[in-house]
This record gives sequence, C-alpha cells and structure tokens, in this order.
Amino acid sequence: MTAQHRLSARIAAIAESATLKVDAKAKALKAEGRPIISYAAGEPDFATPEHIVEAALEAVRDPRNHRYTPAAGLPDLREAVAAKTLRDSGLEVAPSQVVVTNGGKQAVYQAFQVLVDPGDEVLVPTPYWTTYPEAIGLAGGTQVDVFAGADQGYRVTVDQLEAARTPRTKVLLFVSPSNPTGAVYTAEQTREIGEWALEHGIWVITDEIYQNLTYADIDGDPDAAPPRATSIVEAVPALADTTILVNGVAKTYAMTGWRLGWMVGPADVMKGAANLQSHLTSNVSNISQRAAIAALNGPQEPVEQMRRAFDRRRRTIVAELSKIDGVTVPVPEGAFYVYPDVTGLLGREWAGTTPTTSLELADLMLERAEVAAVPGEAFGPSGYLRLSYALGDDALLEGVQRLQRLFG
Repeated sequence: MTAQHRLSARIAAIAESATLKVDAKAKALKAEGRPIISYAAGEPDFATPEHIVEAALEAVRDPRNHRYTPAAGLPDLREAVAAKTLRDSGLEVAPSQVVVTNGGKQAVYQAFQVLVDPGDEVLVPTPYWTTYPEAIGLAGGTQVDVFAGADQGYRVTVDQLEAARTPRTKVLLFVSPSNPTGAVYTAEQTREIGEWALEHGIWVITDEIYQNLTYADIDGDPDAAPPRATSIVEAVPALADTTILVNGVAKTYAMTGWRLGWMVGPADVMKGAANLQSHLTSNVSNISQRAAIAALNGPQEPVEQMRRAFDRRRRTIVAELSKIDGVTVPVPEGAFYVYPDVTGLLGREWAGTTPTTSLELADLMLERAEVAAVPGEAFGPSGYLRLSYALGDDALLEGVQRLQRLFG
C-alpha cells in the first residue's frame, strides 16, 4: 500500500501550510547556527500584555475552569465578543450569535462547512491566505480566484466579481485588511461589493482578524489617527442575515499561541456551527477564554503601542525594499505584511543563479542572503513575496539590507 493510499483522498489532498513550512525551515537553519532572518511567520513578536496573562493565571487556580463548559463559549466571553462586534464592525448581535473557536483557523473551517455543499463556488479575491483553499476544498466547494495585482493595490472590483459569478456561486470571501497583502478596502469599495453580494443573494464570509491593525498615510504624520477598516456589514447592514464574521485575539493582542477565535452570524447558522464544534472539539480551553475576556474588556493601550510599532516597521520596510531595482512595493495599509511585486528580479542572474519564479527567488534569498520570505505561489500567482514586518526593528532592517546587497 502506497503512503498516499493509506490516507483518505480528502486528507491526502491537503497541502501543508506554506507559511508554516517556510518558517519551520528558517528555524531549522537557525538552530544549525546560521544567522537566518525570517519574515515568514504572521506572528507578533511582542509578549501578550501582562493584564491578560494575569487573568489567565487567576483562571488556572479557579476550579470552575477545570471542567467542561458550553461548546459555543463562556457566556461572559460571548457577551464581550458581541460588544466588540458592535464597537468595531458596527453590527449589533446577541451573544447567542457568537461561537468561540480554537483560533481563527477553526472559525474559517467551520464557516465554510456550515455554508458550502459539494459543487458550490466560492469567489476568492487573490492573493489569498493559504488556509482558505484547503478549508473550501474540505467543504466540497470549488474555489474561483479573482485576481487583483499590485496595479490595483490588490483590491478586486465589482466588475471582476461579476465576471466570475455563475449560477453556482454561493459565497464571497472578503478580507480587509488582507493577509498577505496588507490591502484595506475603502468604505466606498466595501459598500459597492456588499451591495453587489446582497443583490445577487451571495453569502459573505468576512475575515476581520486584522481589523484593529490599520495605519495612516505612510507619507503623513505617524501620530495621525489611523483610518478605520470598514466592516462589510456596517457598510451594508442588510447583509447581516447572510454574512459570517471571523475574528480572534491572535494578531491584535499578540495571542497567537492562546488559540482563541470566534465566528459571528445569523442565529440558525451559528447553531449549526455550534453543533459541529460540539462533536469536533467541544469547548475552547477555559483558560484562554478567560484571558480573551481580559483582552477585550481590559485596557487597550498595549494594543495601540503594538500598532504604532508595526507602523514604524512598515515605514522602514517599504522605504528599504523600494531601493531595490526591480521590486515594486504597494504600500500596505493594514495587518503587518508587505507584498512586493518581484517580477523585475526574475529572469536575471543573481549570485550565479537565474530564478524564473518567486519560489526559486525565495530559495535563492534563503541560501545566499539567509533571509526567509514566503513566495507568491503560496497565495496565488508567482511573481510576489510576502514579508511580515512583525519582527524586531534591527533584524527587519538588517534583513532588507542583505537583500539590497544580493540584488544590488
């Protein structure tokens, strides 16, 4: 029996997370003593704020948290998520419309599971996060890519979506701010897309995990208030009955390892998601849930401090990458990624090697400059790189300077 036939077809078809694969390779090389600088992982380098950690320590000692709790989440946390959804997404929901999940990935998986049947098509603005295709495929859906390149600021238009729509279109995936590009749709662009989805009876799954990480004009005052990422349900309130919102504490509060996310949507759909989760994982760790309550209800000053640090790093990496001939760098307006177009570096000889794809280019960078980045093939077409600027200022600058020397 071959190794592939030992697995079910649906599991054998799942691709390893490209971002985690690159990050693991970088860490392995670093463990061997090589001075690798990695821009691969989408993970804040900050410690979780202290008041959140203290809440978790207190929760560990409370016997209430040593037992099973409701599969859909602690009532106090569901209330806190409902309050955040109103505050940041402009949508008033009842706590019963919230399902707390083991990180944002589980929320994404469950969102597609509860909406998509085999043969249903999902419109996916491209470039996209690596997990979306696998979640769509596991639900039996068909992914339909709608590509927007650097010339469009990585934002798709209604005309593009309409051209991709068919009678089988069931769901639109909408992500703003975006991973991997950092693009943020304007309020008007969001409204136009939302009205189009409403007109055609298309469900929306909107991933808002980065909604609190937005930045002001890169050429303007760094102390200026950042623009707000407009939620599609705020732009078009009538979409509330056909939209699932996905979110979590991982990125905003530097809590990636706590595995705490959630999904919000119509009551009947959330009931279905809760039923699925009751058999899949049951409740999320109560310790993480108590920590998330402290994150959402507690002081937000640490969030602003981290956001300002990301903005500073954003300005640095855009300025330095732009010095490399052949690299086009659209300015990211949110999240903590930059997604340069590197087609100008392909087909040219660098250190005795002539890369023709961004995958080959990324391998060259790792071997010759000891810099790790994720190639565009992980997110859609070749010709791009994703670099996370969620790493220390000194390492960030040193890594780009290595690339300047390699491609100089």
